[in-house]
Amino acid sequence: MVQTSKIRNTALISHGGAGKTSLTEAILFNTKVTTRLGRVEEGNTVSDYDPDEVKRRMSINSTLVHTQWDGDKINLIDTPGYADFVGEVVSTLQVVDSCILVCDAVSGVEVGTELVWEYADKYGLPRIIFINKLDKENADPSRVVDDLKTTFSAPTIPIQIPIGKEANFKGVVDLIRNKALIFTDGKVKEEAVPSDLADEVAAAKDSLVEAVAETDDDLLEQYLEEGKLSDEQINQVMKTAIAQRKIIPVLYGSAYHNIGIQPLLDFIRTELPAPDYAEKITLKNPDTEKEEERKLSPDVPFSARVFKVITDPFVGELTFFRVYSGVLHAGSDVFNSTRNHKERIGHICVMEGKERKDIGDIGAGDIASVVKLKGTKTGDTLCDAAHPVIFDPLDVPETVISLAVAPRTAADQEKLSMALHRLSEEDTTLKVYYNKELRQTIIQGMGEVHLELALDRMIRKFGVEIEVEKPKIAYRETIRKSSKGEKKYKKQSGGRGQYGHCLLEIEPLPTGSEFQFENKLFGGSIPSKYVPAIEKGVKEAMEKGVLAGYPVIDTKVILYDGSFHTVDSSDMAFQIAGSFAFKNAFEGAGAVLLEPVMEVEVKVAKEYMGDIIGDLNSRRGKIQGMEEHGGSAVVKVVVPEAEMYKYSTSLRSITHGRGTYKMKFSHYEEVPHQLAEAIIEESKKEE
Repeated sequence: MVQTSKIRNTALISHGGAGKTSLTEAILFNTKVTTRLGRVEEGNTVSDYDPDEVKRRMSINSTLVHTQWDGDKINLIDTPGYADFVGEVVSTLQVVDSCILVCDAVSGVEVGTELVWEYADKYGLPRIIFINKLDKENADPSRVVDDLKTTFSAPTIPIQIPIGKEANFKGVVDLIRNKALIFTDGKVKEEAVPSDLADEVAAAKDSLVEAVAETDDDLLEQYLEEGKLSDEQINQVMKTAIAQRKIIPVLYGSAYHNIGIQPLLDFIRTELPAPDYAEKITLKNPDTEKEEERKLSPDVPFSARVFKVITDPFVGELTFFRVYSGVLHAGSDVFNSTRNHKERIGHICVMEGKERKDIGDIGAGDIASVVKLKGTKTGDTLCDAAHPVIFDPLDVPETVISLAVAPRTAADQEKLSMALHRLSEEDTTLKVYYNKELRQTIIQGMGEVHLELALDRMIRKFGVEIEVEKPKIAYRETIRKSSKGEKKYKKQSGGRGQYGHCLLEIEPLPTGSEFQFENKLFGGSIPSKYVPAIEKGVKEAMEKGVLAGYPVIDTKVILYDGSFHTVDSSDMAFQIAGSFAFKNAFEGAGAVLLEPVMEVEVKVAKEYMGDIIGDLNSRRGKIQGMEEHGGSAVVKVVVPEAEMYKYSTSLRSITHGRGTYKMKFSHYEEVPHQLAEAIIEESKKEE
């Protein structure tokens, strides 16, 4: 079991393509976990081992690796950079103690950079910035640092200066120790600072010392009096300043050419906070619903949070968890306080991508996985049954795209249900539900690639043949003016007949009022016992719709007259009469078709804003507002749901993958007449 203070839990985050997986490879190579550097383009990296990741050459899953550096254990989680898989990033950031933001030295701050930065802020994570790919043509690390400061208004401060540019990039100057670190074939050699960099290094060192001093009043006073600080003082104060997010240090390197990795590892070990930095966490007692504090220590009762569940083809389900307190032993029993049942812990494993190594126990602050838990899901709490606690549920991003799926044959129906259940359990951002109104099974995800991947896995892993359809739109019908309708239902076929007669008036209600029914009968024209049957008939007619078969909303129905037969009248007769009377009234009430309108927020680089607004206007969008944040713009717009099908694909095409959006239901609005006619005609054809 590793001592809590000797653990560092950190995640690699970035925009897609910045080099997180290559950086993971370089870290594992330099810490002797691997004997050669894997390459994404060759499909042989430790963290991108899933067949889909190899095929697409991008990270899809968050992958846990661990290593040792100078006596400390580093749990490193390589997260996806592609927006479709941001759910993996979000769940990871809720269980680590820090993160490393990787920036491309050529591309700089991108939309995905801003997205993951916002999540790191949301969860209060200290961070390092590693500017990667300094060996590339047009690499400009100074511009990237300026972009970071401008975009995030954050206390970013370089602690290194690059040596050489583009293809001649060969190392960095350590500003704290005032040493040049030159890298040759991955090996580092210390040298004196190059004379041509002396002035730049001196100025950068002054900026660093001043930034560190400003985070501590006593140190600032000394700095103002003496004009300098010792390296030991800088290191000591910097660690606290990073943990408190008063400083965000910037380091440089090239993961592909293994430059700058050892200094990064040193910095992770010495400057990033250990799990016990916070000392305590606040949890809830599931029995009393009261909050409790618990030390982040192995000497208190066990508690852990599950942040990921995957299906391994060889061992079955693997459950990944972070231990916050206590110790977990293989072969012990724990309590799942989220689902109120016990679990038997079999093999505890530490992970190296897809490779597993069994361990006997795991203590506070560490991250591992366990095999074959019977009912534990992502976000669940595992704890000591005698001292139950429960974590808040994991945050999950809102889905932005939908598809309808159906089994190709009757034999595929059961396989489809099982496949969707298993996939949605593994992936918390994949939502599945059956829409009774539209009679479609809907899957929702974070983008077209996300759903495409889910469909591929259904076919490959579960052997289910499926049909993919465009999701139907939940249109509604309503009226614009008052109208009256009458129906006398009379049927005689020998013996007792059927008789029901009612007169209705319908009138429009304000938006959101749904339905009202008012009984204004007088003089006993219809016995009160038949009124519920009339209302039932009206509701049935409203549910089935009149124009195009969609539910009628925002309508008031007034029953004001009718007649009955002492022998032939019945509930059924009045139910039928009520239904037809409503339909007759509806035809003269200025009926219109309504469509759901979505509230959409699009985030793009400013250079694409004009194209995005033009595209949204072509989708019948109405711009509600625009905001600018650094190099990005946020466009707020309301758009009919029918126009947003596969919008994520169009957005990424327009912005070259640099745009993101989120969407939620706003309100219903009248469909333009010409479009409404086409929808009604199509509905009649389907019937």
